[in-house]
Amino acid sequence: MKVAGRRWESSILWMALVAIAVFPSGARAQTCQTSSELDDATRTAITTAAQRYFDMAAKGDAASMRQNAIPTLASDFSGVEATIKGEQPDLTGSQATVKNSFLLDEQGVAADPHAEFYCGVFGKSGQTANSAAFYLDNLPPGKYAIVLLDTASAHGRTAFNEILQQTGTDWKLAGLYVKPTQIAGHDSDWYLTRARDYKTKGQLHNANLFFLQGISMVSRGMRFMSTQVTDKLYDELQTMEPADFPSNGKTVDLVAGATTYKLSAVYPWVIGNDLDVVVKYVLPDISNTNQTYQDNISVMKAMVTKFPELRDAFPSVDAIAIDPSSRDYSTLLAMKDIK
Repeated sequence: MKVAGRRWESSILWMALVAIAVFPSGARAQTCQTSSELDDATRTAITTAAQRYFDMAAKGDAASMRQNAIPTLASDFSGVEATIKGEQPDLTGSQATVKNSFLLDEQGVAADPHAEFYCGVFGKSGQTANSAAFYLDNLPPGKYAIVLLDTASAHGRTAFNEILQQTGTDWKLAGLYVKPTQIAGHDSDWYLTRARDYKTKGQLHNANLFFLQGISMVSRGMRFMSTQVTDKLYDELQTMEPADFPSNGKTVDLVAGATTYKLSAVYPWVIGNDLDVVVKYVLPDISNTNQTYQDNISVMKAMVTKFPELRDAFPSVDAIAIDPSSRDYSTLLAMKDIK
């Protein structure tokens, strides 16, 4: 199972919903129920399982979580383990409450390349205050639950989100997404407001990156989920998309001396207590790490030379070289050391 990026246009979402409703013949059967639509037994089973996995995470018990995961996740559990370890200070001693839950039913005989679920009531303009949409790629047939939990501890609040899959009478862990509600001491509203301020100043690159961070926090780190709020934010984001940043799979050129690099992605990323900027670019070969390190330094210098506004907004830059086999080599450097 792979999460898909959000579909950008609300009108497209609504047209897709209408198409599913009017033309069900020959289409895959996909249904979604919100928490209020579930029977008591199903709702209790889902929330009890979600709470049990949260308790394991709060105790740092990654081994038990792995034992209760679906096979595909259990076979490659390093990402979940890293998440649990990284968020342990905020999770230890915390209490969790279920904010919402959704039951997704994917029917068929093979994995769905692009599964789309529309949950709750949609209006003529698309999403409403209590609706949600989920986009999941390569989703095998089965029943899945998405459970959103809010946690609180002495260290702060955290959005703790689980994907569960029904196996017999059990609900197994199929995915985990954890997002602090504050980054570097600031909440999502602060990042969105700061982005709008940057836009007003004509600093479109800073505006884009800060707005992306704000959206990520609003969506609880789950890019495959959209709501009425995130739909509106993504519409606004389109007014902050600089043409010289890569987007939608298209690379852009970055000239550094006599070399032209192909940038594949630029985005904000939390490292420790800092919000840094990450730049990914394509290299045909990264096996010579000394040379790749120098390429990373060259890309950083060229980035802050071309976009000097980044120096005032981010403490560090992380340059990541990607080869054709998707292997990468990363270099993190404080902004003050990029000269």
